[in-house]
Amino acid sequence: MGVEPHLHVDVMNGVGPPIFLVHGMLSGNLQWRSNLAALATVARPVLFELWGHGNSPTPDSATPYSVSAYIAEFERVRIELEAPRIILCGLSFGAGLTLRYSLMHPQAVIAQVFTNSMSALAAPVQSTQQTEATAAEIEARGIDAIAELPVHPKYASRLDPEIRAALTQTAARVNPKAVAMAIRHTLPGLSLVRELEQIEVPTLLVNGAWEKQFQPHRETALSRIPACKVVDLAAGHAVNLEAPAAFNSAVVDFLSHAAGLNNAMLADE
Repeated sequence: MGVEPHLHVDVMNGVGPPIFLVHGMLSGNLQWRSNLAALATVARPVLFELWGHGNSPTPDSATPYSVSAYIAEFERVRIELEAPRIILCGLSFGAGLTLRYSLMHPQAVIAQVFTNSMSALAAPVQSTQQTEATAAEIEARGIDAIAELPVHPKYASRLDPEIRAALTQTAARVNPKAVAMAIRHTLPGLSLVRELEQIEVPTLLVNGAWEKQFQPHRETALSRIPACKVVDLAAGHAVNLEAPAAFNSAVVDFLSHAAGLNNAMLADE
């Protein structure tokens, strides 16, 4: 039997409980470069990379790509860190995973932050001929097909050119097989639209208000997640990089005050 694969995780220095950071599709831990210093003032950043992204392996089996398998990986790391409770922060595709963790393990979550995520708040993606064709195209043409996806960072015109170039290089190293597997096996399980009322933990949506397609889902989150607050920023989809100072301020303020982080830290000591 082979060794069970695990996601690559970087544990950084910081003050407070762990904050699990999960990036979006075609990205990596570089996604957090403008946020880590601020987040480390209230929490200990723990950075996860999706399968086939960054330093994470690309499993051959479909099983690890399921949402439940990702949640099991997060829980494994929480236990290894001996952390009674954690904070979650998910971007885009990653937000579907972190929100799901908060549903499955609410007792282990102090609070959570997420950003614009169609995959989490829109209707479930159904496996269709089109999605299968996209996955097959990526398998056949590899990185060239990935470069044509609308979510590729080279199209993120609002980003600082240096950051966009670095993220474009990161995307060029993503394993095409992992992207195809994510389309087939992860994406269909990311939607929480039928379960939003069940989210129990304090939640902050940092909304990139310039992404017009997402704004109806902003209203869904605000009206249906019981303990949800929303901060609207002058940015698009990659809100944490397009408006880093405002994002950092909103998250640190939420974690320090709205989520009662200080009391939670004392309770866990």
